[in-house]
Amino acid sequence: MNDAKVRLSGVTKRFAGAQDVTALEDISLEIAESEFVAIVGPSGCGKSTLLRLVAGLQDPTSGSVEIQASRPGRPKTAMVFQEHALFPWLSVRDNVAFGPRNREVPRKEAAQIADEQLARLGLGRFGDFYPHQLSGGMKQRVGIARALAQDAEILLMDEPLGALDAQTRTLLQEQILELRQESRPTVMYVTHAIDEAVFLSDRVVLMSARPGRVRDIVELDFPVDRGPDLRGTEEFAKVSQGIWNHLRDEVQAAMTGGEQ
Repeated sequence: MNDAKVRLSGVTKRFAGAQDVTALEDISLEIAESEFVAIVGPSGCGKSTLLRLVAGLQDPTSGSVEIQASRPGRPKTAMVFQEHALFPWLSVRDNVAFGPRNREVPRKEAAQIADEQLARLGLGRFGDFYPHQLSGGMKQRVGIARALAQDAEILLMDEPLGALDAQTRTLLQEQILELRQESRPTVMYVTHAIDEAVFLSDRVVLMSARPGRVRDIVELDFPVDRGPDLRGTEEFAKVSQGIWNHLRDEVQAAMTGGEQ
């Protein structure tokens, strides 16, 4: 892929300690501009570590991580975590404006950016609220709005809906899908939910049990303008079941402590 937005080449990550742990081993992966790639695999396979390497929060032990920047001064990455990680002492608007303000965007302009992103996520009238006044689903939407407000090259989403109840999770999946269709961001999306990965993404990367390797990559043929009714189709069920069939042995290996 010559026009790769993100390129990982032979990436290995080891953590030193009483016993050295190899979290990732020989990962090579390319992601195109505006592509939505989901990463699934058993617990402990290094999915979150992979995102932290792309974010520059950690360095690989070997191999390289490259991001093709499109505009000088634009942040390379923005992260959305499983826990919203909002600043409790800041209003919702100020939480979302934090990234732009940190880039020295004037206060008024940063507030306008925040209000625009909050409106996109159905939170336009909650700018003056504080995190403790919001539900879990609303807090997570604020976290997504905060990441979008940074106007980063790549959006890194680490189990962003994992802590939510099933109904709220379904609705937020649909909002993320709408955002994807509107602005076509480049996204790396970690999730344990296979149906979520299939519903949202262009490709699904299947990881092995630790040390995490790319076991397979599933190309999805569903249109970008897909809707919620996709979940009820035979093809959706077939693809989701096929991915689970690929991952079952890896999940079993992770549960029993075995390595493959």
